[in-house]
Amino acid sequence: MKADFRKRIFLTFAKNYKLVRITQQNDWVVFILVGCIFLYIFMLLSLQRDSSVKEFLLQKFAAASNNFLSWLIISFVFVLVFSTFVSQYIPIVPKKISDIQVLGFELNKFGFTFITVLGFYFIKNILSYLFYAGTGTVKKWEIFYFTASKFYFVFSVVLMIFCLINYFYNIDKIIAFDFFAGVILLFFVFKQMFYIFNKNNILPQKWYYKFLYICTLQIIPVLVLWKVLFF
Repeated sequence: MKADFRKRIFLTFAKNYKLVRITQQNDWVVFILVGCIFLYIFMLLSLQRDSSVKEFLLQKFAAASNNFLSWLIISFVFVLVFSTFVSQYIPIVPKKISDIQVLGFELNKFGFTFITVLGFYFIKNILSYLFYAGTGTVKKWEIFYFTASKFYFVFSVVLMIFCLINYFYNIDKIIAFDFFAGVILLFFVFKQMFYIFNKNNILPQKWYYKFLYICTLQIIPVLVLWKVLFF
C-alpha cells in the first residue's frame, strides 16, 4: 500500500511539474579550439610565409624561418588543447589548490590542469636546454625544438579532434578514456623513436646521453604529471 501511495505521489508530481534537464555548456571549448586554429593559421600565413600544413611539416631546417616563434605558438596550443581534453577526466582539484582564492574565484578543473601542464612543460624545456648546454651540444638545441614543433603540431591537431569527440558526442566516457589513453601512449612511444632516429640527429651523439635524456626528461616528467593530476 505504501509503495502504491508513493508511486501515485510521484506520478502526480510528474504531471504537474516540468522536469528540467540542465545540459552541460561547452561553448568555452569551442572558443578555445577556434582560437587555436586561428593561431595556427596566423603562424602558417605570417611566420611560415604562406606555407601549407604539408609544406610546414616537410620543410628543411635551413629553409625554415621564425622557428622560435612558431615553436612558442605550437607549444601554447598544445598545452591549451591537452589541458582542455584531460581536464574532463581529472577527479578533483586538490583542496590545497581550491582553497587558494583570488577575488572570490578559485581554479576549476581546467584552470588547475592548464597551470599544471604549462608549469611542467616550461620546466621540462628549461631542463632540456640545460641538458644540451651541459653535454656540449647546445648548437643542436635550435634543431631540436624545430623538429619537436612538427611532432607537437600533429599531436595538437589530433587532440583537437579528441576534444570535439569528447565534449560534443554522446560516448561512454570510461571506454573512451581507455581508447584516448592508448592513443596518447602510442604517440608518446612514437615520439621517443622520432627523437632517437630522426635524420637531423637532434639528440646528443653518445648513446648514454640519449638514454639519459629519454629517462630523465621524457619518461619521468610524464609519470610525475600523471601523479599530480590523477592522484
